[in-house]
Amino acid sequence: MTAAPETMTALAQRWCALSVLHERIADRIGRRLEAEHDLSVREFSLLTVLIRQHEGKAGHLQMRQVAEAIVLSQSATTRLVTRLEDRGLLARTICKDDRRGIYTNVTEEGRRLLDAARPTHDGALAEALDEARANPDFRPLVEALERLDR
Repeated sequence: MTAAPETMTALAQRWCALSVLHERIADRIGRRLEAEHDLSVREFSLLTVLIRQHEGKAGHLQMRQVAEAIVLSQSATTRLVTRLEDRGLLARTICKDDRRGIYTNVTEEGRRLLDAARPTHDGALAEALDEARANPDFRPLVEALERLDR
């Protein structure tokens, strides 16, 4: 069963609105993180993923898993890890059980930066969502996102 053309058009319009909303939010958060913490959205995401890697049973994440979590290729993720390692925010260690494995962990300096940047991130997100709520094209998306939190 295929959808009627007008349904596909409406779906495409909603997808476009979601894409635009995402870009606006990411841009606002990115500008604030850069200005206040010298941190990009991708860097913030990477630090967040690596901080959370020990929650639950998974333990250390493989680079492939990290790349999937931050939506980057493995090579781009490796370059990002190297940049943050050069800044002292991450440290790589060799796995004791499998010398081929390399773990990436957030350093204390990285934890401090992430803790300082989190309120900036959350504030910029809240501002962007408040602004988006005023736009009839974005309001249903914001409301759907807020319902997920309940």
